[in-house]
Amino acid sequence: MAALPVDDIRRLSDLHPKPVDVGYQYGTAGFRTSGKILDSVLFRVGILAALRSKRLDGKTIGVMVTASHNPEHDNGVKLVDPRGEMLESSWESHATVLANASSTDELISALHDLIKIAKIDVSKPARVVYARDTRPSGPTLVAALEDGFKAMGAETRNAGVTTTPLLHYLVRTINTKGTKDSYGDDSEEGYYTKLSSAFNKLIAGRPPRSPLVIDCANGVGAPAAKILSRYLQNSLPIELENTAIDTSGALNNACGADFVKVNQKLPPSLVNVLQPGQRACSLDGDADRLMYFYLDERRQFHMLDGDKITTLVASFIVDLVKVVSLEEELRVGVVQTAYANGSSTKYLSARLPVKCVPTGVKHLHHAAEQYDIGVYFEANGHGTVLFSQPAQDLIFSHKPSTPAQSTALTHLQNIINVVNQTVGDALSDMLLVEAVLAHRSYGGAEWDSLYADLPSRLVKVVVSDRNAFKTEDAERRLVSPPGLQAKIDELVKKYDGGRSFVRPSGTEDVVRVYAEAALKGQADELAFRVAGLVYDEAGGDPAQRPKEFL
Repeated sequence: MAALPVDDIRRLSDLHPKPVDVGYQYGTAGFRTSGKILDSVLFRVGILAALRSKRLDGKTIGVMVTASHNPEHDNGVKLVDPRGEMLESSWESHATVLANASSTDELISALHDLIKIAKIDVSKPARVVYARDTRPSGPTLVAALEDGFKAMGAETRNAGVTTTPLLHYLVRTINTKGTKDSYGDDSEEGYYTKLSSAFNKLIAGRPPRSPLVIDCANGVGAPAAKILSRYLQNSLPIELENTAIDTSGALNNACGADFVKVNQKLPPSLVNVLQPGQRACSLDGDADRLMYFYLDERRQFHMLDGDKITTLVASFIVDLVKVVSLEEELRVGVVQTAYANGSSTKYLSARLPVKCVPTGVKHLHHAAEQYDIGVYFEANGHGTVLFSQPAQDLIFSHKPSTPAQSTALTHLQNIINVVNQTVGDALSDMLLVEAVLAHRSYGGAEWDSLYADLPSRLVKVVVSDRNAFKTEDAERRLVSPPGLQAKIDELVKKYDGGRSFVRPSGTEDVVRVYAEAALKGQADELAFRVAGLVYDEAGGDPAQRPKEFL
């Protein structure tokens, strides 16, 4: 059996020493921090990706260098498993151990341990496809990543500067090429062709759409959206804004999906662009999140977030399934987190099964796979629709008995192809939303009127030890510190439509407090009152207590 190429690893590792007194944690988003301290991490991720491929008999693993919606000075890296899904969770700890090895000797020792624990045959081939977003730190970090590949003798394919969803797509298409489960052509052109042709078929015969304004967050979504527009045959006129990918400091700055969600207002750059009633959406820095919004006739801002996307898409799919009379065979379900607005949950629960899971894409994706057709969108706009293989087989083989069934079945087939099932994809999701809006003859206001969001507030409380806060029931209830949940329950009872939950951050010593109530002022008050309880329970200094904590 082949041995680990220790000499090559040692030689190249010494070029990428780990910074002293810096700790790394692989989480849902992979590694993510200041781009200045990631050089050693990228080198080690290159090695890990090669070993993951060897463990899976040479299947191609993906590596994406991005920090998504984070500020431009940050960067990060995450691995993508063979079907385009997130890295198997058991390997997250392996990634963390390798990243934190303090020296080359310690790294090599950790690699030997990993090979033994994971039963890796080092003689197997290693294949990796990798890409990056537009961040200035990207080229240097990719060079470190490539040294990791070289150390392992991996076969590589550089997909260049592209969106995170397109990298996920490439991983799956490469691994399914030539099989009965082929996901498409393993190229950028294959990606754009698959999405656009399905969309063009979906809206064929519909009245022309008015232009859609797309805020590209000054990120990699800008060139991607420009390319996509060429494939749309004028079926969807688009106006691209915030496309300055070469302007220092512009990425995600006062624009993009995260800005819209957090601030619940129009990006300043669109104030003189967006007209009342015009549809608009924001991508994030790597184009895997999508937020819609519009201005009413009084120029009031209205946000259409992931919950609104869920209700629009899920209800449309349910209606199509009913027309085809496949309700028994195709079980459609929605997956949400505790952050989903209570009004959306109420609306959806009257129409189809709704499951609540802990925060994090991996939890949502896994739960959605339990349905024949699973729909999930986090409130932040990251999500997709999953069709099980049996569901896809049935949709493509079922014989309709009426023209209406034939039409509905064709729509379902095209939805399967317009959706990027590997990961949340802002451009794919945008096309899906636009197709449903066209079929419903909705503008932003009609879509928004499906249900009214309960006012909500999210507050962050800095604590000395986030691990003192433990939750259950999909993070909706605290079990520790003891007695705190009972105090929260008593507070919630005092507010009409009140709901609040507390959960610790997964990456920093803060606790997040979410609250809803019938009126905006009450939601704010409830959030700050609960935040006050959390602050006091955590032993916060009364002199430092934020004045807004009631």
